[in-house]
Amino acid sequence: MKIIPTALPETGFLRLSQIIGNPRSTPPIPPLIPISRSSWWAGIRCGKYPRQIKLGPRTSVWRVEEIKALIALDRETTREGKNGLD
Repeated sequence: MKIIPTALPETGFLRLSQIIGNPRSTPPIPPLIPISRSSWWAGIRCGKYPRQIKLGPRTSVWRVEEIKALIALDRETTREGKNGLD
């Protein structure tokens, strides 16, 4: 999987659309990790991706630090010739 580099803050939270992107928003949000919404949730269930933090009944966020670590892990495994997050 190709992860698209972008500038992220050191700390804070990201919404799902900021992680997997949203081409329909105005302006379009490019994905950090280009996978589908259902693949993201399946990855959380199996432990591949970090669990969300619930801010409210309909609001889930992820720590920037955990997403950065996930991206770094993918880059490391890709350099080693493995499949990375796929």
